[in-house]
Amino acid sequence: MGDNNDSPAGSGAGYETAEGSRHDFWAAAVADEIEARDPAEPIVIKGGVSPSGVAHLGNFNEVMRGYFVAEVLRTRGFEVRQVFTSDDRDPLRKLPRKLADPEGDIVGLGDVDAGALGRNLGTPYTDIPDPFGESASYAAHFASLLKADADRLGVPVEMLSNTELYEDGTFEPVVEHVLANVDEAQAVLSAYQSKVDGEYVPFNPICGNCGTVTETVTDIDLDAGTVDYVCTDITAGGDTIEGCGHEGTATFREGKLPWRFEWPAQWQVLGVDFEPFGKDHAEGSWPSGEDIARNLLEVEPPVPMTYEWFTLNGEALSSSAGNVVTVPEILELLEPEVLRYFFVLNPRKARDLDLSRLDQLVDDFDRFERAYFGDVDDESVTAFAERAYPYVVDEVREDRIRLPYTFAAVLGMTDDRDLRLEMARNEGYIDDDTPEWAVEAALERVDRARAWAERMDNAYNYRIQEALPDAEFDRDTVAALDDLAAFVAAGHDGGAIQSEMYETARRHGVEVSEFFEAGYLLFFDQPQGPRLGEFLGELDSEFVVRRLRREG
Repeated sequence: MGDNNDSPAGSGAGYETAEGSRHDFWAAAVADEIEARDPAEPIVIKGGVSPSGVAHLGNFNEVMRGYFVAEVLRTRGFEVRQVFTSDDRDPLRKLPRKLADPEGDIVGLGDVDAGALGRNLGTPYTDIPDPFGESASYAAHFASLLKADADRLGVPVEMLSNTELYEDGTFEPVVEHVLANVDEAQAVLSAYQSKVDGEYVPFNPICGNCGTVTETVTDIDLDAGTVDYVCTDITAGGDTIEGCGHEGTATFREGKLPWRFEWPAQWQVLGVDFEPFGKDHAEGSWPSGEDIARNLLEVEPPVPMTYEWFTLNGEALSSSAGNVVTVPEILELLEPEVLRYFFVLNPRKARDLDLSRLDQLVDDFDRFERAYFGDVDDESVTAFAERAYPYVVDEVREDRIRLPYTFAAVLGMTDDRDLRLEMARNEGYIDDDTPEWAVEAALERVDRARAWAERMDNAYNYRIQEALPDAEFDRDTVAALDDLAAFVAAGHDGGAIQSEMYETARRHGVEVSEFFEAGYLLFFDQPQGPRLGEFLGELDSEFVVRRLRREG
């Protein structure tokens, strides 16, 4: 994991609040800010997303940031409600290139009913059929994926639909207030948005004829709770979605507030006390939302927290470009607690989730865990771990065993459970006194590390041959293999074995490349593989000696 010049484990420590005080754990600092406002219970923590494209790991940022703050408050005895709103009354403005199916696997538009999307540009997500035919709408499909992801990580989040909040009248008093004060709304918004004139009305009706979210309101009837409108064209990312020209009337429940008004309206109707958001909102929507909340809606904005985005493999997360990873995908490679650890780090630090270097992320987590139990000589890391670690794991257990990720990948080269155990035992990770639960928990990392090796096709993506391959060698190569076996039996490490392979080959007059090929054939039944000497150092030495001697 790249941390942008930030020490991996220490990156959670030293969080500084807006008031200038420093805390070992950022979520505790935010909880202090919320508690200082003397909030009513339940304390409401919110996140939100527009249901477009793939529900990927980046969408989960707000869920996890909110979760850690919620858990800190719960440990302090507060009742907390964590909600996540789907901005599903927004119109579909462009076709996504990728989608996630009901299992969370990423698919292309060619694998679904793309016409259901293409025919509904400009209409609310909740009015678009689910391309997979399982949920009530495209929006419901997206929300179900996020809820499933939250369940996978043990986050008790309540999913809310904006469409339902409009339809059941929750938003209606706010819509009425905004439309009763259009002049004030225009005055506030004009400081943040250039295209605000005397004709601007902050309400977007849904056309009763074509279903498009339109923007042209011609009259407001506060007594009737309706607006008159004309269905005109709307722009989306430089493209035009044509309106049908229909003239009609819509109630305050049959449309939506524009985003800059809708966000603070959510704060008001849900009683939001805290909301984390990405830096794009910090520079745009948050200042206007704060202004609208205070000066138009006359409510106090929630405690804010801006988080930095993270990149994936050095590039921005992008559904359209295909640079995404979903929670189910990442949980095939990492234990849930390692993924929680990634999110528990300081949210103000930009990070790169480099899938090719997940071993570094896992190593950082393992060190973080050891620090909690006092086994790391670093005061800042230990202070952070003492505060944050209990929120990362399901249960604090000091006798838990963690196999190094790359060693787990080596064990994943065989499906033979007994060989895996023998190798782990010989490396000192388990012994006869290790309880069975700890052994099973430790081996869970093996299958994930194996999946990582296969996905990355890296140096660990090989399969150890359980039976001795049918390979024949000349007399000099056989003698060299026997000498190397004796060297391994003497207890040398992988680096020494790697160097010795060159020396052994030369002593016996064997071409170095041919000697390495002989080793690859014995262990993998193929003529090439990883750095062999270092790899052999990771294996059970007794197994290596037997195989080099062609004994099994």
